[in-house]
Amino acid sequence: MIRLQQVKLPIDHTVEDLENKIRKLLRINKQTDMRYKIYRRSLDARKKDQLSYVYHIDVYVSNEEYYQKKKIKNLVVLKEQFYELLIEGTEKLKHAPVVIGAGPSGLLNALTLAQLGYCPILIERGKDVDERVKDVQLFWQHGVLNTRSNVQYGEGGAGTFSDGKLNTLVKDKNKRGRKVLEEFVKHGAPEEILYVNKPHIGTDLLRDVVKNIREEIIALGGQVRFNSQMTDMIIEGNRIKGIIINEEEVLATEHLIIGIGHSARDTFQMMKDRGVMMEAKSFAIGVRIEHPQEMIDKVQYGIYANHPRLGAADYKLKHQCSNGRGVYSFCMCPGGEVVGSASEEKTVVTNGMSYYKRDLVNANSALLVTITPHDFPSKDPLAGVEFQRIWEKKAFMAGGESYKAPIQLVGDLMKDQASSTLGDVNPSFSNGVTLTHLNTCLPEYVLDSLKEGITAFDKKIAGYGRYDAVLTGVESRSSSPIRILRDESFQSNILGLYPMGEGAGYAGGIMSAAMDGIKIAEYIAKNYCP
Repeated sequence: MIRLQQVKLPIDHTVEDLENKIRKLLRINKQTDMRYKIYRRSLDARKKDQLSYVYHIDVYVSNEEYYQKKKIKNLVVLKEQFYELLIEGTEKLKHAPVVIGAGPSGLLNALTLAQLGYCPILIERGKDVDERVKDVQLFWQHGVLNTRSNVQYGEGGAGTFSDGKLNTLVKDKNKRGRKVLEEFVKHGAPEEILYVNKPHIGTDLLRDVVKNIREEIIALGGQVRFNSQMTDMIIEGNRIKGIIINEEEVLATEHLIIGIGHSARDTFQMMKDRGVMMEAKSFAIGVRIEHPQEMIDKVQYGIYANHPRLGAADYKLKHQCSNGRGVYSFCMCPGGEVVGSASEEKTVVTNGMSYYKRDLVNANSALLVTITPHDFPSKDPLAGVEFQRIWEKKAFMAGGESYKAPIQLVGDLMKDQASSTLGDVNPSFSNGVTLTHLNTCLPEYVLDSLKEGITAFDKKIAGYGRYDAVLTGVESRSSSPIRILRDESFQSNILGLYPMGEGAGYAGGIMSAAMDGIKIAEYIAKNYCP
């Protein structure tokens, strides 16, 4: 396989233009048979008056050695690689492996195990995605919170109600990331996620994808059980022997794979009480910031703003503050909305969400400030959880004790005054908003960092610090406040207990969580037979 790298074309190019460019670079006439596929496509937006797409193209020809000898610029000869997992283990399992949590790590772990014949049992405290959507809509529209079925809990995990971003900084030499993307496409995601530089699915399409993955797990002999919470673990001689479901049902297993997400606070407490080793870790807290999407498009795309092939523009920003803290954008949602994401009563938690088309009026992003265990109220491993809870409760109070979110305009934050009126940016928060001063629900050092960060970002994106940009509090669940310790075999200090994914502190998004779930499946296959 030949790979042509750095193939650049104007954004208005046609499929024929791309094929002609490939033939020209390889000096192949139109009569010669040639197949190709796009390996990667990114947007070069450095020159706002001359945007281009840059491609890496895999080309299949019969005489690769001939082209290698030509020494064509930006051409490499590769051996096409695929993800492959072989069953090497010989030790027999007494009981099926049990997977806790139907988020990205749990779904991909259970899917991989099912594909290999291990018939896993996937346990999820929340509901299936269709019923979960109904509960979430009831909360957004009427403030009725189901503490077991919400934005944090249920089939698909917290990422189901997000932008559905599929990019990751994890190195993918083992092709796990490729497997994740291919599984998503197989189960209903658009094929473009295999090659675009910043792939996303959107909350609407992601819901169907997770449902289709569940159906394959079941078709391959696995089980998926909803409304089933692991309320205790059975441990004998420092080994997992089973779990208790909903405080009454016993389920035997020697392999318990934990992918519970970053908000399963009661489960964290139970595991800590049972002697599972964990530690507090750094995370971040802040707000959602909203601007007109049209403004972001014009800054990022220049004269090409609103071009039908580009879609809504995004951004990624970071700044090191004078107080030593970092401030950065996270989970930016072009053409999206800010949504209520509480999982506990009398708390306000925000998150961002976009549909596949990203065609709503506002752009929003988490604007976060780094927090360390030194900021926590105690040295307890779960002190970060208590830190989150403190500010989430304050946000509930500041919003009016009705799940409305407290908001403040950027200009008023800079003047250190409460907001009383809106400008041209209308807040999109699903549960409604209350104008106030965010010092009622965020630490002073966070607000000082936000001010400095917004000032710095305004120099990179003109208008970022506009007076009427809306800040919605609080964003407190960007990552897990704990890490469940594990060794090189992916097991905790309790043998047979495998912590994984974002909640356990080993991932930071849909892709990295799913890849971590696959790692655990690989370990099972290496050591045990189905």
